[in-house]
Amino acid sequence: MFKLRFPEPDLRDWASRYPSADEVSVVEVLAPRARSRGFLTRSEFLAMCRWKTPRSHPICRRNSESLVRESTRVALSARNDELKIGVLRVLAGVEWSTASVILHLCDRARYPILDFRALWTLGFRKAPPYTFYFWRRYTRFVRDLARRNGCTMRDVDRALWQYSKERQDGASLRASAGSRGGTGG
Repeated sequence: MFKLRFPEPDLRDWASRYPSADEVSVVEVLAPRARSRGFLTRSEFLAMCRWKTPRSHPICRRNSESLVRESTRVALSARNDELKIGVLRVLAGVEWSTASVILHLCDRARYPILDFRALWTLGFRKAPPYTFYFWRRYTRFVRDLARRNGCTMRDVDRALWQYSKERQDGASLRASAGSRGGTGG
């Protein structure tokens, strides 16, 4: 189902090419705070949503502080993966990709970001319909890829995203993005 478009030993090289300057505040400041606290504040949530998919930000703003705190607290403390991803999708403007960002950055377990660029790098011409079953298979594949290569989940995500950014042609990129309505890293 998943087939990496470049040799696995090149993961670190592709990750090093990722422009990480735009993610410093989200990845290095907000995410560790939320992880240690066990929930996101509304402002942290909105910053993560804006980083992942700026177009959904106006919809994400509809969520109250208490709904953001409670749903992210449940997601980050749950042991069941279906509950983790599902409770985040209760939030306005949050679908699979944005929910996966929150888990990727804030959960103590290792979760990948579900993104059309990463999927293209793993052999998909366009993103398939997202389901829990698909997300679980994707998560297992990316965890195994990281483990086999001694990489962090963040490094694998950066590598998958950057390879697509540099190699995916404009026509297939538009078709992929249009099929699910999301962009961003």
